[in-house]
Amino acid sequence: MLIKNPGLRSALIKKAITITPQTGILDAIEVIQKYKIGRLVVIDRTRKPVGIITEKDMLKSLYPLDNKPIGSIQVGDLMSKNLITVTKKDSVYKCAKIMKDNNISSVIVLHDGSLDGILTKTDLVFNFLNQESTPLKVSKIMTTKVVTVSPKDSLFLVESILINNKISRVVVVQNQKPVGIITYRDFIPARIPNRLGTYTDPSELRDMWYSPHPNQFNINQLGYVLTFRAEDIMTKNPATIEGSDDVSMAALIMYRYDISGIPVVRQSKLVGIVTKSDIVFALAEEA
Repeated sequence: MLIKNPGLRSALIKKAITITPQTGILDAIEVIQKYKIGRLVVIDRTRKPVGIITEKDMLKSLYPLDNKPIGSIQVGDLMSKNLITVTKKDSVYKCAKIMKDNNISSVIVLHDGSLDGILTKTDLVFNFLNQESTPLKVSKIMTTKVVTVSPKDSLFLVESILINNKISRVVVVQNQKPVGIITYRDFIPARIPNRLGTYTDPSELRDMWYSPHPNQFNINQLGYVLTFRAEDIMTKNPATIEGSDDVSMAALIMYRYDISGIPVVRQSKLVGIVTKSDIVFALAEEA
């Protein structure tokens, strides 16, 4: 058994940052950037949870939605309405199993049918750190088939790889060594202009992405923006870990640096990746 005390403690449950279905998607993006979180709980006028929207959902707003301009897209257009909920009576193991079985990163916590908070994979990793556990090597739970890109690959290729492989991050490698990492957060519209704003006006960049029928100017701009590469937005020199290290060390690194995945190396070369999901899945196995 990994953890001797699986009880779902109140300290693990975080206050949910909420918005309404009528909130504009650009406003929602500002909220997740302000609080540095990956998801927002959507509530109705009675404050009952009716949906959840994540960074992945917001990435969809980079593309035309029923020919809607970005300014008119609302949270209700993109949010997931299939809410997975738990209560304080549920154990850590059960919550981990629910996340694994439903392939989700968080569950909404209810109390007497009302919103009480939110529990994420990060919270479960934090619980892992604060409970007595038996040794478990990173190599036992890591993923060995890592999806990678090179520093010179275009942003559009990287984005396509993330979406088509249904993954949350790609490792940027050079000479078999991890030199960077890219997640969905790096593709949030409000961040790309910040990184590329020296070269491209944010409004022009958005107009190009959201136009269903680009004109010649848009096409020229597209060709220009395609010159931007993975190295332009990646987090450089990512934290790494050895396969022989204990999972508790991986959990500590994730918590300390507020990251969700760590490249696993052997003699500095990439051999795998370990994520919060892997730790949660290990907990789920105990369920």
